[in-house]
Amino acid sequence: MRLFLLLSAATAVLFSPLRKSIRADDWPQWRGPHRDGVATEKGLLDSWPEAGPPLLWKVSGRGGGYSSPAIVKGTIYGTGYRKGEEVVWALSASDGSEIWNSPTADVAAAYSDIEYPEGPRATPTVDGDRLYVLGTAGQLSCLERATGKVVWARNLTSEMGGEVMSDWGYSEAPLVMGDRLFCTPGGARGALAALNKMTGEVLWRSKDFQDPAAYTSLVSAEISGRKQVVVLTGASVAGIDPESGETLWQVERKGKIAVVPTPIVQDDLVWVTSGYGVGSHLFKISETDGKFATKQVYASKKLKNEFGGAVRVGDYVYASSGVVFVCMDFKTGEVVWRERSIGSGGLLYADGHFYLRNDRGILALIEANPKAYVEKGQFEQSDRGENKTWPTPVIVDGKLYLRDQDKLLCYDVRKK
Repeated sequence: MRLFLLLSAATAVLFSPLRKSIRADDWPQWRGPHRDGVATEKGLLDSWPEAGPPLLWKVSGRGGGYSSPAIVKGTIYGTGYRKGEEVVWALSASDGSEIWNSPTADVAAAYSDIEYPEGPRATPTVDGDRLYVLGTAGQLSCLERATGKVVWARNLTSEMGGEVMSDWGYSEAPLVMGDRLFCTPGGARGALAALNKMTGEVLWRSKDFQDPAAYTSLVSAEISGRKQVVVLTGASVAGIDPESGETLWQVERKGKIAVVPTPIVQDDLVWVTSGYGVGSHLFKISETDGKFATKQVYASKKLKNEFGGAVRVGDYVYASSGVVFVCMDFKTGEVVWRERSIGSGGLLYADGHFYLRNDRGILALIEANPKAYVEKGQFEQSDRGENKTWPTPVIVDGKLYLRDQDKLLCYDVRKK
């Protein structure tokens, strides 16, 4: 079995988004500033030469793992697994040189019960002068960005009684909103948890929402004027009040084996997808006199994304579905086109194009065109490792970053 883990202006300060020291073109967390897989980069190549874009630098020694990097103000943050320990590291974006590395947990014993125990899956979350990282065995750590010093740590399993839907370990990227950090331990004590981001104190658990955790990441949303945290599990989709942990709405949606992709929220619409025969669903969320209701708009098995996620651009959502790449009307579920491509992979949108990377290290540049599938280039990543290439590509400052287990590669994708 395959893993496929890739691995989410407020009026109140409490629930403001990632703030201060984050530039518009930084990549401070999983899927970028808004957790939507959209980069703001401009001036990028609109086609690739046969050999691919130029390789600027390559570094090794990062440790095993499937997480994508976070990049803020010229510093790259990532995770790895070395000699029984999960580690967090910081590199210079200019040449890949190491700034610091810090062990967070000895997890060798815990990894014996985890499928694909090569290393962490979750992208770090950068907020102000702190960095938040969740390891595969449930170790949640807060570190100083400047030094890598661990400020506090909690374990989602041993301390918080967490439960995951299957055997591949935690893959969630922690979500920061204002002074709180949100994560999904899963299980009978409450699927979601809110922590004081500065101290690690548990503020609440969602006691009326007790699904096991899946492999998705939370997203923040405002629906019908109410701020909420949207969560997708293997059993349901729900909106949770970020202040109290109350379940505002919940709709049953049965996933199978591994539910991985991050939800997409647009106004009062919540779109989710997963693989293993399940497909895609769109739900409309409404509110009357303070009570929320849900309505399924459509269910479609024509787009079944196993990992890597989907990206909405305008009125359409794009994603891999097995060996094909699909363009679907976001609001109706109508498939506009589906064409054979390089296969399932991590997906990123930037400057009119999608960057799709499959698990064999092949990348395709695909035009974001709702009329037809147009591929503008394809190349195979150099110096491939033996394991699957599940990490999603990241683009910052005209540079394309690819994680491949122990290695991190940086390509120049700027127009000359």
